[in-house]
Amino acid sequence: MNKLPWVDRFKPKTLQEIVGNYNAASELLEWVKSYLAGKADKKAALLYGPPGNGKTLSTHLVAEALDLELIEMNASDFRTEEVINEIAGGASLQTSLFGKRGKLILFDEIDGISGKEDKGGISAIINIINKSRYPVVLIANNPWDSRLKQLREISHMIKFNRIRSPSIVVRLRRIAQLVGVNAEEGALKRIAEAANGDLRAAINDFQMLAEGKKILRESDVIKLYQRSQELEIFEVMKGIFSANTILRAKMVAESSAVDIDMLMQWLNENIPNQYTNSEERAEAYDWFSKADVFLNKAKRKQIWDLISYAIELAVGGAALAKKESYKFTKYSFPKAIERLSHDKEERDRRKEELKLLGRELHASMKKVITEYLPYINIIYSKET
Repeated sequence: MNKLPWVDRFKPKTLQEIVGNYNAASELLEWVKSYLAGKADKKAALLYGPPGNGKTLSTHLVAEALDLELIEMNASDFRTEEVINEIAGGASLQTSLFGKRGKLILFDEIDGISGKEDKGGISAIINIINKSRYPVVLIANNPWDSRLKQLREISHMIKFNRIRSPSIVVRLRRIAQLVGVNAEEGALKRIAEAANGDLRAAINDFQMLAEGKKILRESDVIKLYQRSQELEIFEVMKGIFSANTILRAKMVAESSAVDIDMLMQWLNENIPNQYTNSEERAEAYDWFSKADVFLNKAKRKQIWDLISYAIELAVGGAALAKKESYKFTKYSFPKAIERLSHDKEERDRRKEELKLLGRELHASMKKVITEYLPYINIIYSKET
C-alpha cells in the first residue's frame, strides 16, 4: 500500500501537468534557458503569488527538464549571511558533482527573512546572485516588502496566480478516480472553495476526508468544516499574536477563512487576554482603533481597497505590541458574538411560540403581537 501523502503521490511529472499556472511555469523554463545561453534579461528569477499554486514544484520540474542539479534552501529556515554562504555560496560557483548539465539555485520563502536575527541574509543572497555561474530562482508569497526591493530590481518577476476552484475540482476528480473514491461533485466543490486557491491544501484536505472510504458525500465535507471552524480561529489568533513582523501576521490573517469582521471581533476580545501589561495593551488597541477607522470608511464609501490597510493595522498592531517573546494564551470566543447567538436563539424561540399562538387564535403573527400579546402579558403579570 502506498503510504505517500497524496500531494506527493499525485504531483505533476511535467510542466504540462501544472494546474492553473502552466504559462507562468513555461515562462520560468524559458528564462532559465536564456540564462544558460547567456541571454537572460535579469540575474535571477523571482516567482511570487499565494501559497500552494505551484511555484516550488515548477522550479523542481524545470530543473528536471533541463538536467540541472537543484540546490534548494528555504530562506525562512536558513536566513543568516553565514549559513547562506556556507550552503549556497560554494555551490553557485562549483560544477555539479552528479554529472548534470549545471545547477539551479533555489531560495524558497525569501519573504520569511526579517528582523535582527536575519542580519545579512538579503545581502548574502544578492551577493550569490551577482557571482553565481548558474541561474538563481527566488520564491515569495509577497514580494512587495520594502526589504526585498533590491532583489526585485535584479530579478525577472514571474507571477503565479491563485488557482481557480474549477481547476482544483478537476484535479481532485482525477485523484478520486486514481484512488477509487466515488466523490460527489458537491463535496469536491466545497473542498476546492475552502482551499481558497491553494491546491496543495485542497489535496491534503481531500486525503484526510476520503482516505479509506469508497464514497465521499458533500455532507461529510460540511460536517468536517463545521467542526474545524472554531479550531481554525484559535490557530489564527496564535499565529497573529506570535508573529514577529506585520507581513507574517497579515499572511496568517489572509490565509485563514475568517472574514474581516469576525477577525476584528476576535482581536478585540483577545488583546486583553494576550497582553496583561497596560503599555502593550494600549499600543495594540491604538492600532486596532486606526484599523477600525479604515474598515468603517471602506464600508461607508465602498472603497474596498482600504480593507487591506485595515487588516495590516489590526494584525500588525496586535503582533508588534509585545515587548517580550510570545507567551501562549487561552483565547476566548467573543462575548458579543455569544450574546448575538443567544439573542437569535431567544428570538427564534419567541417566533415559534407566536406562530403556535397565531394558529390557535386563527390570527396573523402581526395581529397576535399588536392585539393579543399586550393583554396576555397583563394577565401573566397579574398571575405572578
